[in-house]
Amino acid sequence: MIVIGLVGRIGGGKSTVAARFAELGARVVDADRIAHEVLLDPQAKALVIERFGSGVIAADGSIDRRGLAEQVFGATPAHAFALRDLEAIVHPRVHQRITAILDSCRATEGTPSDPLAGGEVVVLDVPLLVQAGWVDVCDLVVVIQCDDGVRRGRIGARFSPGQIAAREAAWARSLPHAIPERKTRTVDTSGALAYTLHQVDRIWHSLRT
Repeated sequence: MIVIGLVGRIGGGKSTVAARFAELGARVVDADRIAHEVLLDPQAKALVIERFGSGVIAADGSIDRRGLAEQVFGATPAHAFALRDLEAIVHPRVHQRITAILDSCRATEGTPSDPLAGGEVVVLDVPLLVQAGWVDVCDLVVVIQCDDGVRRGRIGARFSPGQIAAREAAWARSLPHAIPERKTRTVDTSGALAYTLHQVDRIWHSLRT
């Protein structure tokens, strides 16, 4: 089994790269999707409401993720404390679920002497992959590079300036300097989509041959 981790700033194109790997046959583990599932878990949901109040309950009874984001992403110390508390609830549960997925994948195939010799490819699309401690389980880390102007143009309509600044600060605390160079490849997502996909295809075919 080959485990590929994705590293990149918000708006850099991680989802595009992950989707291409999925089209090529990889199993993509989307930590954001898993985090959404965790917020549906009654125990986690109760802890979130206890910490952040009934104002984060949506009309359908689920957690209002946009409202929650407004409480945890911002420039004030209160935002930073709130984000830390939310992560303490969500991250361990996400980590457990991802570990279970990887264990399940390993259980269904042998353990080759060379992890890049073939078999299933699992892509970890995990925000702050380095900070979350997933680098050690990755055989390869794809670092996604994107021009800041292009990237900010993509996210300007999605997040408030305060939320963007907070997410950028979180990235700055976990820059991928700790990734061994031998484990890294880069994909530049600043240009046309076809160019991005071509780079992903090259990585894929280099692993499968």
